[in-house]
Amino acid sequence: MTVIITPEERVQLLANGARSAAGEDIDPFPVLKLFTPDANATWLLTELDPEDPDIAFGLCDLGMGFPELGGVRLSEITSVRGPLGLPVERDLWFKANKPLSHYAEAARASGGIRA
Repeated sequence: MTVIITPEERVQLLANGARSAAGEDIDPFPVLKLFTPDANATWLLTELDPEDPDIAFGLCDLGMGFPELGGVRLSEITSVRGPLGLPVERDLWFKANKPLSHYAEAARASGGIRA
């Protein structure tokens, strides 16, 4: 699997996942943004499932105008290729400045993640 999450991000994603699995009502800031450089797919991820760290949760936008909150397998994200065959990348410059719910609300209103 391509490395798209740093060790520090993995620690934060797992910590958020553990809080969620413990029943806490959390609305964390996205930890990282992944995207296809040659397509319109974007993922803002907030947590990893502590029981299965291949499952991430966040805001998923496949570029079809219907962004949604949900789970996705990291192994599936890393297998995605755009029309030019480029792999998914981590946005090195992304820094969340609000909780995931705000990104989700804005994405639903505009038809896609614009962060």
